[in-house]
Amino acid sequence: MIISTQETIQDRPVQEVLGVVSGQSIRARHLGKDILAAFRNMVGGEITEYSKLMAESREQAMDRMIRKAEKLNADAIVGIRFTTSMLQAGASEIFIYGTAVKLK
Repeated sequence: MIISTQETIQDRPVQEVLGVVSGQSIRARHLGKDILAAFRNMVGGEITEYSKLMAESREQAMDRMIRKAEKLNADAIVGIRFTTSMLQAGASEIFIYGTAVKLK
């Protein structure tokens, strides 16, 4: 599956637009990791616990979007976008969407 933030794939014209596909992941923070993050916040530096949490969420959301495109027999997903939001204190959402297409 070809994935691109661009609307087209170089040298592969779009033959058919199959529709919008999306994936989402909502994750909550872990109390133990919050304690480590609070300490890092005091001394400075990257909060690796949260970086890892967001990376895992992105991968899960991407996998879900790809599975939907595969069900449509898509060759690629173009124009993908990522959005994030905080749903409540301690829980964040990553939402990914794009257009599933067949290529020539």
